[in-house]
This record gives sequence, C-alpha cells and structure tokens, in this order.
Amino acid sequence: MILFMTITNLTPRQQLASGRLPLRFFNLFAGLSLYALAMAMIIRAQLGVDPWDVLHLGIANHVPLSLGTIIILVGALVLLAWIPLRQWPGLGTIANTLYLGVALDFFLRFLPVINGLGWQILTLVVAILINGLGGALYIGSHFGPGPRDGLMTGLHLRTGLSLRLIRTALELSVLGIGWLLGGPVGLGTVAYAVLIGPATQLFVSRTSVRLPQQH
Repeated sequence: MILFMTITNLTPRQQLASGRLPLRFFNLFAGLSLYALAMAMIIRAQLGVDPWDVLHLGIANHVPLSLGTIIILVGALVLLAWIPLRQWPGLGTIANTLYLGVALDFFLRFLPVINGLGWQILTLVVAILINGLGGALYIGSHFGPGPRDGLMTGLHLRTGLSLRLIRTALELSVLGIGWLLGGPVGLGTVAYAVLIGPATQLFVSRTSVRLPQQH
C-alpha cells in the first residue's frame, strides 16, 4: 500500500531515541491521513484502484465489514508473515496497520462518488499526487515500513531476490486474487502503478525529517 524507500534502517528502540519526535509524529499521522484521503478519492473516482485495494474491495464484496476494517485485518495477517522473516515492526508499522483503515472509513463516509470521465480522471491524478505526498511524509518520519512493504523487504533480505521481482510477484498475486473476488481493475490501477513511484520521489527529499545523527 505505501511505497517504502529505505532512508534509515532503525530498530524500534532507535526510532524512538533518534530525536525530533514531535515533528516526526506529526508527519507520520499527517502522511497516513493524506494517504487514506487519496485512497478514498481513488475509490470514489471509480476508474480502478491499486493492487492491494483491488484485494481489499474484492474481499468487501463477500464479507459484511467496512473497507477500513478489512484493511486493518489484512494488515494484521500480513504482519504475522513477518514472524518467520524475523522482521520487527516499528511504531509506523503499527500506526499504518490500525490508523489507515479508520481514517479511510472516515473519508469514505463524506466523499461522494465522482461521475463524469473528466472529473474522474482529474480526481485520480490529484489523488495520486496526494498519495505521493502522504507516502513521502510517512516514509520520512523514520518509523518503519508499513506491513505490506515490510513483507516485501523481509522477503528480499531472506531470499536474496530483487525488490522489484518480489514486489511485482506480490502485487500481481493480490491483484489476481482481488480481481477473482470482484475487485475493481481499470485505468486507475495502471495509472497508480506507473505514477506512484515518481509522485512519492517528488516529495520525499522535501519532507524527510533530518535526524540529529544525519547532520
């Protein structure tokens, strides 16, 4: 769900001891809030969603739970896969798992469905930019990767396979399962895959909190 670019590789204790906590906490939750807003906008644009949300929405077709609750439960299941990979969740990992779903349900409650192709495309593009900013703020808070990105990096460390190969395999897998469950695949899915990396890169150097030891 959030593209994780390794800026620091801190243990949970180091994350809390690295200083500038007020700013980093603000960026963490501001980033997650913007990310949730962008997710809600992409869903309301009705042009397709990112691969993990294809899975989440596919599951939502079959269980009587809110989308946010499904995201929390899937994130928790993904965290269980960290155990054999010997990955340690950071504060950002836990916040991502719990807060993102709550924030998404909040925004979906108030955002209307977007109609008209021009408005849908505009909403999609703006949402991807907001997503990039949110992801950059989250990454630059140095509180660890989200559960899905941590799974990717953990598999990379344990198998030696390239991050690109593992990410592609994971996202194609969840995309396929989500599509079979009825999740929406479309222009938005392709646009997200192509644009989210550049959008996040655009903001990450401008929003990353400089830790005291980095001066």
